Amino acid sequence: MNASLNKPVANEWLPIGKVAERTGLSVSAIRHYESEGLINAERNSGGQRRFRRYVIRRLSFIMIAQGLGFTLADIKQQLDTLPSNQAPTARDWQRMGKRFRTSIDERIAALEQLRDTLSGCIGCGCLSLTRCALYNPEDRARQFGAGPRYLQGDQFDVG
Repeated sequence: MNASLNKPVANEWLPIGKVAERTGLSVSAIRHYESEGLINAERNSGGQRRFRRYVIRRLSFIMIAQGLGFTLADIKQQLDTLPSNQAPTARDWQRMGKRFRTSIDERIAALEQLRDTLSGCIGCGCLSLTRCALYNPEDRARQFGAGPRYLQGDQFDVG
C-alpha cells in the first residue's frame, strides 16, 4: 500500500463553496448536514469553514440515501460507524454497505409487494367496492388492526 495515501495532500482542506461546487449541493444544505452531525468542518484562522476532501464522498452518500427515501437519522446512524476525523477506508465503506444493504433489501421487498398487490385488495377495510366483498368479506382484515393490512403483510384464508 502506498504510504503517501495516509499523508495530507495539498489542498486537502476545501472551503464550503468548493464543496458545494463539487457535490452540486447548496451551501445551506452543507451547513445543515454539518449541524445534523453528518459531516464535520473545521474553522480556519479567519473563522471560515474548511472541509477535508473525504467529506465529498460522505455528502454523495447522503444525497443518494436521501434519494432512496432514507431519513437523515437513518443516514447518520450509518455514517456514525465510519471514522469521523479521517477518510474511511474501502473496508469501512464495505462494512457500512453490508448494514445498509439489509435495510435496502427490506425496502425492495416492500415495494415489490406494493407493486404486486396494489391493483387488488390492500385490506384497508373500506368495503366500498364490489370486489372488497370477495377479497375482504365482512371486513376480516380489520382483525389485524387499522390501515392497509395486506400491504403490511397480514394474510388470512378467505375460504
